[in-house]
Amino acid sequence: MQNERRIYNPVQKDTVVFLKTSADTNGECTLVEVELAAGGGVGIHYHKTYSEKFDCVEGQLGVQLGKKVHYLKPNESATAHPNINHRFFNDSKGSCRFRVELRPASEGFEKSLQIGYGLARDGQTNSKGFPKNRLALAWLFEISESNLPGWMSIFEFILRRQARKAKKIGLDLELTNKYVRF
Repeated sequence: MQNERRIYNPVQKDTVVFLKTSADTNGECTLVEVELAAGGGVGIHYHKTYSEKFDCVEGQLGVQLGKKVHYLKPNESATAHPNINHRFFNDSKGSCRFRVELRPASEGFEKSLQIGYGLARDGQTNSKGFPKNRLALAWLFEISESNLPGWMSIFEFILRRQARKAKKIGLDLELTNKYVRF
């Protein structure tokens, strides 16, 4: 089953395997394993409704929680609780592997990864892996329940409005039907 739940992003050179989904756990948790390419990661953000626990499996994973940066080695972990600004990154020369557990589960997070990676496979993202279609970007931002900290939060109003427009024109259903497999 793991191969059926493996997705690859050819732009970011990352692989995600869904070990447990919201459906598997009755909404208790989402668990994914990520192979993060050298130089990869995500920018600073936070979630209001779920925590993210990062467990390093192989290599070294950088995790920033608030202003503090942690460098995790295998068998070490760090948790971003709701409303805590966080990011993860790999500033080493090789890839790293880690698990992320969301509690409670987030179907939107699960869908956003599948759709974002699908768009990358189809050449529909820029060189940083962001969807070229601004409405798709806004809707993925919304369903992953991501929030921007500090001064960047001024862009959320625009993103939320664009996400509503994406739903109004049916882009949400189109992307879900095309890319969400599980």
